[in-house]
Amino acid sequence: MALPSPAAATLEQVRSLYPQLRELLPSLEAQAASAISVPAGTVLFSESAPCQGFPLLLEGEVRVSRPSPDGRTLELYRLAPGEMCLVSSASLFRTQPLVAQAVATRPTRLLMVPPAVFRSWLSHPAFRDFVLGLFAERMADLASLIDAVAFQRLDRRLAAALLGHGPELAVTHQDLADVLGTVREMVTRLLRRFEREGWIELSRERIRIRDSASLRRVAEAA
Repeated sequence: MALPSPAAATLEQVRSLYPQLRELLPSLEAQAASAISVPAGTVLFSESAPCQGFPLLLEGEVRVSRPSPDGRTLELYRLAPGEMCLVSSASLFRTQPLVAQAVATRPTRLLMVPPAVFRSWLSHPAFRDFVLGLFAERMADLASLIDAVAFQRLDRRLAAALLGHGPELAVTHQDLADVLGTVREMVTRLLRRFEREGWIELSRERIRIRDSASLRRVAEAA
């Protein structure tokens, strides 16, 4: 029995992960679309650059963040296989430059839908409704992020970020600062305070949770 071609296998994976696109895939097949694979740390798009296409994530993870002039970044959301990118779709909708950057956090494989194909898909009510639903979901996430950044104390947010990942995290202080939208020095200061309290243990690029109950009390403090 003949094995499917790489392009056919990719489209079958798209059908599985993005069932909303089943009726639209012939337009990709006609262009012999193929997936690309990138290592962790690859910049997939940059702020203010033109959008080169609409990414369909097949494997891996992508972090979408907003950089600031002083070098800090604020994570907006993470993209997993089967999910759609709000920043890319907004850019293609308006034919304007991208407003954030995207970096692969692990080895990643994706299929890039050309802008012209994406715009042709918008004439299909099912796809248009799907994209508008994505906007509604992501806007709710971003509203929660704005609330956290504007109104919640940093120690509460840091304690919450440390919970739910098991007894040990492989993460740098800069990674946590990027997620929380602050500077590394502030995160380091708070982590050292948590360590003095006996709640965590710090080592190089690792944090061991020693007292999750105390961290949870900080995270949930009024």
